[in-house]
Amino acid sequence: MGREAALRTSLVALAAVMAVVGIWTFSPKKALVTYAFGIVGIAGFLLPDWEYFDRDLSQWFTPMPARRTAAAADRAPGSSRFHLCPLRVLVMSLTYGFGLYKWWMFISS
Repeated sequence: MGREAALRTSLVALAAVMAVVGIWTFSPKKALVTYAFGIVGIAGFLLPDWEYFDRDLSQWFTPMPARRTAAAADRAPGSSRFHLCPLRVLVMSLTYGFGLYKWWMFISS
């Protein structure tokens, strides 16, 4: 699935969740908060340049070389070479877990 298809699917799923929250709580404010949280969550997963973040953590603060490697050029445009880096998984889990907790506390109140 390409990035465009993943974005489209994510936005449709977000619209469904937003509709369910709006109908369940009868609150447009909670539906809008759900939309904002969902857009930030989708952007955090789909928009980053994963080739940039696939480098070693110490290289994150230096610019990427202008010439990409041959291996990166040979990959298909829609393919992803996402490696599970423990630090990245920890940071994303803590960030999105805290956000999801705060969202749930707001929605359930």
